[in-house]
Amino acid sequence: MSLDKNAARSPRATQRPTAVTHHGITVEDPYSWLRAANWREVMADPSVLAPEIRDYLEAENAYTDAVLDPLKGLQERLVAELRGRIAEDDWSVPLPDGHFGYGSAYIHGAEHPRLIRMPRHIAEAVGPDNPPTAPDVLLDANREAEGTGYFRLGSASHSPDHKRLAWTADRTGGELFTLFVRDLESGEDVTLFERVTPAHTFASDAETVVAVELDENHRPARVYARKSGEPPMLIYEEEDPGFFVSVSRSLSGRFIVVDAHDHQTSEVRLFDALDPSTEPRLVAERIEGEEYDVAHNEDTLFIRTNRDARDFRIVRAPVDDPARENWEDIVPHRPGILIVDMIVFADYLVWLERENALPRIVIRRLADGDEHQIAFDEEAYALGLGEGYEFQTNSLRFSYSSMTTPTEVWDYDMATRERRLRKRQVIPSGHDASRYVTRRLMATAPDGETVPVSLMHHVDTPIDGSAPCLLYGYGAYGITIPASFSANALSLVDRGFVYAIAHIRGGMDKGFDWYDKGRREHKPNTFSDFVAAADHLIAEKYTHRGGIAAQGGSAGGLLMGAVANAAPDRFGCIVAEVPFVDVLTTMLDDTLPLTPPEWPEWGDPIRDEAAFRRIHAYSPVDNVSAQAYPAMLVLAGVSDPRVTYWEPAKWVARLRDTATNDPLILLKTNMEAGHGGASGRFKRLEEIALVQSFVIAVLGRDTAA
Repeated sequence: MSLDKNAARSPRATQRPTAVTHHGITVEDPYSWLRAANWREVMADPSVLAPEIRDYLEAENAYTDAVLDPLKGLQERLVAELRGRIAEDDWSVPLPDGHFGYGSAYIHGAEHPRLIRMPRHIAEAVGPDNPPTAPDVLLDANREAEGTGYFRLGSASHSPDHKRLAWTADRTGGELFTLFVRDLESGEDVTLFERVTPAHTFASDAETVVAVELDENHRPARVYARKSGEPPMLIYEEEDPGFFVSVSRSLSGRFIVVDAHDHQTSEVRLFDALDPSTEPRLVAERIEGEEYDVAHNEDTLFIRTNRDARDFRIVRAPVDDPARENWEDIVPHRPGILIVDMIVFADYLVWLERENALPRIVIRRLADGDEHQIAFDEEAYALGLGEGYEFQTNSLRFSYSSMTTPTEVWDYDMATRERRLRKRQVIPSGHDASRYVTRRLMATAPDGETVPVSLMHHVDTPIDGSAPCLLYGYGAYGITIPASFSANALSLVDRGFVYAIAHIRGGMDKGFDWYDKGRREHKPNTFSDFVAAADHLIAEKYTHRGGIAAQGGSAGGLLMGAVANAAPDRFGCIVAEVPFVDVLTTMLDDTLPLTPPEWPEWGDPIRDEAAFRRIHAYSPVDNVSAQAYPAMLVLAGVSDPRVTYWEPAKWVARLRDTATNDPLILLKTNMEAGHGGASGRFKRLEEIALVQSFVIAVLGRDTAA
């Protein structure tokens, strides 16, 4: 099925010439009027968007709807397929804490979860064929979502005495969360905070809640402690607008942990969980480029740090004097082996490490240093650690999946080394892993680096260059895209697509250097790595030139814009979701929520001429040129605080006015949501089906699965 870009008249944004000059360089921006002057208010209430801007975005939506109208039948089939792979009555394995087990569950047809609790002996009996039965429902997010156009449950935590539940919710998509405390006996809620981040924690008194408030520029900056019926008490305020603040509670229960950080530097303070108002303990003052995080055990702090260790090491220090000069190695630095995460229990130190893009779990008994690993044999797979609630335990929870193996949740006895399967992801419509092939390839980048590519295809798909391919990439902030199971990808794979993930620089797939060589002055490596992955897939006959659908979102949307400018002929179409494409203008605007914290990642073009020139050379909006572009589907959210809606809107307008081949360019803005798209597990499927139907139609695979 082909798409007719002339099914309706494509909108054309009015050009209103404006220009800004920095470092003697003038940059034209004819679409700057799309940036709402009241953008802060729009984050909280999308209805206050200026009518002129709203009319333009709605015209784009109407055009997209008209062009994609012939795909409605395909989209309905895709939604049915996608929904058929979701267990309607799904549940999480309860986490034990004292006499209870806490978890979440969905009932048939529900968009949102219910938070549940049950006696510990019932929780411990839960297994793959024994779901939680007759639990107490602490909170039903579906009831809370009634009457709202958007609802997102943030996070929830129970008090140490199990009498209260603190929970957060966002009702605009602008990531402005309200924090409530529910009395679990009466079911009554008290509003404790507004305009906070989703994360929070109880203090040891089981009444005081510690949360992080957003400042006027939407940045997590102030930490408050508050008890119901009393005024909030400020316990920490971050003065540097380039640093965000987060809060948690140590697994030991002794400390409230306040972490101030940007993308390359961190600083941790420990507050007494018995009384957060007391003077905090600074672990180690911030030093630019040094990161660390902290766990506690008796009189010792365990610290994961990149100080003198690009791929991180684990040290210990006395609680009473944790300054850097007292740090003692317990897991030394090993170049190329990245320590991703750690958990400290009463008797064990556990860490997740990654080598050559493959993870493994290492467990060390603290009493005598006895150490062993948990690893798997597939070519590509994903592991995840779960901290849980209990400090004094021998049980470690971890998850495992691969591109062909649905997610499994395991409990591992660290003393006996016995594994117990607690849950296997159910695919109600059926899934036979033997019908799929997963591979790990290594593409060669222009500078000789080898770029891992994870892929999956159906056993019946011919590897002769004829297959279409969806190639996904991200490549920023050190975030690693795991080779994990994606039930949604099966709708493409079952239609003969090769589904591939390019583990490009900018992530930490191959260690910290892999990240460092994909940011700031090395950012172009991210883009050339992705093109190299595409070329390798073509050379190995997994697909063909023009047969690739490239997909990325947020910072991965920047990747999409950059490769569209640099190598448009490789791709049959591009899907850019909430794409960060107006990089230069955004990094020049220090009033936006994320700009100051982003400078370590991209550079500060306000004060650094070299950074200005570097970003200007690749920023997608600024580098659209008179050439042929592939078809594109661009998705945005009107209340998005991370990638503001006007970035993709300006990009689409410039592409329409500049491309020489009059390509099919579609912009779809969710007028009720932000960065995460539609809320609810089934509503989200409609967006996925929209993307997949576009890809299928453009690349000519409109067949039933």
